[in-house]
Amino acid sequence: MIPSELDAYLNDTAQGYQTRVRAIGRIPLPSLRLRVSERRLLLVLVDLLLINGSLALALWLRTDIGRAYVWALPRWYVVLSFMWLGCAIFFDVYNLSSAAHPPTAVRRILGASLAATLIYTLTPVLTPPLGARSQTFLFVSIGCAVLPIWRLLYAQLFVQPWFSQQALVVGAGPAGRELAMALSQDNRTADSAHISYELAGYIDANPAYWETTICDAPVFGGHNLLLPLLRRLAVDEVVLAITHRHRISEDLLDALVQCTEQGVRVTTMSLVYERLFGRVPVDHLGNDLPRLLNMEESVAERVYAGIRRLADIVLAIAVLLVLGAVMPAILAANALTSPGDAFYRQRRVGRGGRLFDIIKLRTMIPDAEKASGPVWAELNDPRITPVGRWLRRTRLDELPQAINVLRGEMSFIGPRPERPKFVEELAKELPFYRTRHAVRPGLTGWAQVQYRYANSVDDARIKLEYDLYYIKHYGPLLDLQILVKTLAVMLRCRGA
Repeated sequence: MIPSELDAYLNDTAQGYQTRVRAIGRIPLPSLRLRVSERRLLLVLVDLLLINGSLALALWLRTDIGRAYVWALPRWYVVLSFMWLGCAIFFDVYNLSSAAHPPTAVRRILGASLAATLIYTLTPVLTPPLGARSQTFLFVSIGCAVLPIWRLLYAQLFVQPWFSQQALVVGAGPAGRELAMALSQDNRTADSAHISYELAGYIDANPAYWETTICDAPVFGGHNLLLPLLRRLAVDEVVLAITHRHRISEDLLDALVQCTEQGVRVTTMSLVYERLFGRVPVDHLGNDLPRLLNMEESVAERVYAGIRRLADIVLAIAVLLVLGAVMPAILAANALTSPGDAFYRQRRVGRGGRLFDIIKLRTMIPDAEKASGPVWAELNDPRITPVGRWLRRTRLDELPQAINVLRGEMSFIGPRPERPKFVEELAKELPFYRTRHAVRPGLTGWAQVQYRYANSVDDARIKLEYDLYYIKHYGPLLDLQILVKTLAVMLRCRGA
């Protein structure tokens, strides 16, 4: 586009944008554009303020202990904060798409607030003496009222375009299009405009893309428009959606440097994808190994690896003790419904590509693959026994793998180990698939709590993206989140 045409186009775009805003019926607000991390931080801080404020108000209204007693013991509020965060992760209240959808947001926050307040009131020693029924009822009622009201307010106000980052995408090819499609897909699940990003448009060196649209976002023209568009569109972030970034021209590289000089962030499509969806887009990494692998292990990571191995051993011993207590009932149920061996061994690929035998409780009929050979398990697989179906949904069938953990073949958290036949097939189909073998496999993992059971190559691709995200961001906070979400899956019987 020439400058005059660009001005006219942008004016029309701005008018159409305002028309859409008025049609939605939102209240115009000043611009306060929040990043993904800032949105989550806002939700966490306000939630903690409100849940602790509910406790303080309940104590303040209790006249028999005195109002000065409200702040007497800070540990009461520290304990409540940790309990709240655990319940919040359990109910997944910090999923930004769900937070933007009022019915889902209210349902989840109500469950989290009810669970946190009830658990807190039943915890001795570390909590205030909320012995009276009226006092307990007051604390629970306040907490279960103010948090849903706040989340309704967030779902109505903070999904407006004024709070979204304006992103200009460099590259209208496959990577840029996949990003647009991913954002539009997230729009449908959130039932609202995307809460983190508004795509201001695209630029691309290929004239064939000019003056076209990608998911309603226009392709303005070539790289020479990058700097003028920053000012006219009030861009917050430039997203480089070019898979082979080492091939970009010197002119584009210079323009990107000037973007940073003007205070506009420059990032990549893969980083944006990770922020929004917790996955690494394997098809658009090119040969950029530093974006995929941790090239240097810090001292803190080495220390955490040792602590985690010790925790694996202690937890494995505890799990085996619990398993020993419930095994008689499981054996009796299996013997009545599907006579055969109680345990099932299967060859899997572990860390470094080494083979080992995984140990599970048998959930299928004996010799389920005798005729077919290794095949993907299916949803509602007819080979699964009645007891086996319950064991899978609660994931109790995985508990004997605590023996594999003690042997050092597995960890409690990590990518699920796959069968050798499927590893060979998937490694040919999916780039970077063997990267999963850089860490110990686990009983549960980021892919397991984020996505359904994989029974196809496409499902395996998505789970690989989650696994690579875990390998990149592995640490205590992510491990804790996985553990809490796994507990939620087990209690809700939502395992595969």
